[in-house]
Amino acid sequence: MITICIVFILSGCRFSGQTDDRSLSEEAKGPFSKYELTVPIRIGTSVDPADNSLPAGDTPGDNMYSRYVKDQLNIETNVLWFGLDGKDYDQKVSLSIASNSLPDALTVNDTQLREMVKAGMLQDLTRAYNDYASPLMKGLNDKVEGRALQTATFDGKLYGIPGINVQADGVHTMWIRKDWLDRLGLEVPKTLDDLEKVAKAFVEQDPDGNGKDDTIGISGPQSGGRLYGTCLSPTNNTFGFDPILSSLHAFPGYWIQDANGQPIYGSIQPEMKTALGKLRELYAKGLIDPEMSVRKDAAEPVISGRSGIFFGPWWMGYWPLPDAIRKNPKANWQSYAVPLDANGRFNAHMPSTTHSWVVVRKGYEHPEVPVKMLNLLVRDEGPVFYSWTISAGNYPLRVVQAAVDEEEFTAQALRDVLMGTKQPVDYNNLPEYKLLKSDLENIKKVKLEPYDKLDIDAWNTLADLGAWSRLYSLMVGVPYYKGDYDKVYSLTYSQTKTMESRWANLKKLEDETFLKIIMGVAALDDFDKFVADWKKQGGDQITQEVMATLR
Repeated sequence: MITICIVFILSGCRFSGQTDDRSLSEEAKGPFSKYELTVPIRIGTSVDPADNSLPAGDTPGDNMYSRYVKDQLNIETNVLWFGLDGKDYDQKVSLSIASNSLPDALTVNDTQLREMVKAGMLQDLTRAYNDYASPLMKGLNDKVEGRALQTATFDGKLYGIPGINVQADGVHTMWIRKDWLDRLGLEVPKTLDDLEKVAKAFVEQDPDGNGKDDTIGISGPQSGGRLYGTCLSPTNNTFGFDPILSSLHAFPGYWIQDANGQPIYGSIQPEMKTALGKLRELYAKGLIDPEMSVRKDAAEPVISGRSGIFFGPWWMGYWPLPDAIRKNPKANWQSYAVPLDANGRFNAHMPSTTHSWVVVRKGYEHPEVPVKMLNLLVRDEGPVFYSWTISAGNYPLRVVQAAVDEEEFTAQALRDVLMGTKQPVDYNNLPEYKLLKSDLENIKKVKLEPYDKLDIDAWNTLADLGAWSRLYSLMVGVPYYKGDYDKVYSLTYSQTKTMESRWANLKKLEDETFLKIIMGVAALDDFDKFVADWKKQGGDQITQEVMATLR
């Protein structure tokens, strides 16, 4: 029996002991205090080639954001080099590491962070964080109980300022045509058995009433799509089977604990074989889209009104549901945190708290400067920057700094204001919830009475599309807003050394084997051969490396 590992780091994490800081400026001691003399910082930065928001004359190094930083803090950012988002930027970082010529600060991924720490290239930011991080930034880290800071802490020293992601992007739920349920006199499914019965009815009982045998029970991933999220890509998976797998306590792609507290890979556990057998059964019965993994666009059956169930994150009200409802205004897509496990609990594999860090070159004279720049971002992104037309990606050294519970908190606040138990003014002065003020201003423009009814006919879908998409996504797409579900974290979200050379082939083996089993092309017992091959082809070595990182 597998014991699911839920990792918690003590909240209110602060660091102590000797640090490697050469100097910390005394002339601008506060989190937002302005330097008397201009302080320069050379940065490496990434550029989105599709971003055309910069006005004529502005550049990635000289724009509204960099000038705002100069005006507010008297910090002058100079771009030493830039790379296009993705591989080009990563190559520039790798070149800087290899040549030991880092800019003063830059954003990095986990592998790059670890490589720089190992090479002794980074400034210890312990004191800079403790002395200069604003109460708001520290509060965001406290909300994740220190997990984000822990990702950049080595031998008790902090070597990077972590971004913080919202957790809702990793929680995938069931979206279902409630109007189809109503037409067939069915209840919302709660268990996996219930889900199977509803999917069968959707396929066989003409829920759209067109007299044709053309409906799909459960949509699946398109060609090249993912069957589930993994520890390296845990968020925003659409049309996969994450909730079905989690209901059977299968957590593929995650590193979890066995009964002895040792790390094991979820994809090779007996629970995964059971889950594959269930998906295989559903597919063989025609309850999962027969064109799964072949279809070019998994959203097409949803938009055209032929699919009744799919799985995805909270933001499906942004896509594809606006197109589906535009085509059929009565398509009542609702979201539920199901199916439940045998204990009546909803399980969700949770994302890493962060996937990017701001690091500082060892020896840079003002290691507190990036901290102060991020303080400014956290404080002003909502009340100031969201009104700007320039993409926030142009903010120098930007990493996402979000309240981990942003969607859940907002979903509850919207309900409270709609029901009259609170007023919008009660939510003033909460800059960590960047869109809350505008959400509260817009909710009654798109939500019709009765306010406690979430069906599509209780929404003004002809109102502002942006406001409707967001607010519908929040109120319908976050059915777990009270937090009553079981959170499963991976023991690690990082690549080990062997994963750098072996993981692509191992993941290909995993994806192809599982897809063939589900679609009936391979026998269910081929899972056992997959496990043996996975272990021989580097899996056992990787497991040992994961174990070593956790000691």
